[in-house]
Amino acid sequence: MITAFLLCLAIASSEGDLKNCLPTEVSLTDVVSSELIKSGSQGNQVKKVTVKDKLSELKARCKNGKLVDSKGREIRFYRLKGCWGNPPADYQEILAEQEKELRELRTRYTVIEMTCNPSGTPPQLISSVVER
Repeated sequence: MITAFLLCLAIASSEGDLKNCLPTEVSLTDVVSSELIKSGSQGNQVKKVTVKDKLSELKARCKNGKLVDSKGREIRFYRLKGCWGNPPADYQEILAEQEKELRELRTRYTVIEMTCNPSGTPPQLISSVVER
């Protein structure tokens, strides 16, 4: 019982440390990605991956005020562009610039690419609701 308490305390403490190292525009509950899961009679469900989930997967920790992965490489967040209902005329240039920025970031950092859709609702689910 004491071991379980200490484990919970360690998890809560590490979560607080991670929160202190996050950029101000990112929170542990922000959606990184989502996936539509077909679940038979229950209908479709959405599995959302949060910043907290992703940091846990990377075994992230706070070191000298910066988030680092299990290998000690600094973690950076990048909110993807492209959630356009009707894309702008220069959307190809925007996406090309985004890819260039991501390539450059990946050479120095572990990059967490965050969906441009903060609700995390997959586009195919949004379109099916709109069509009804």
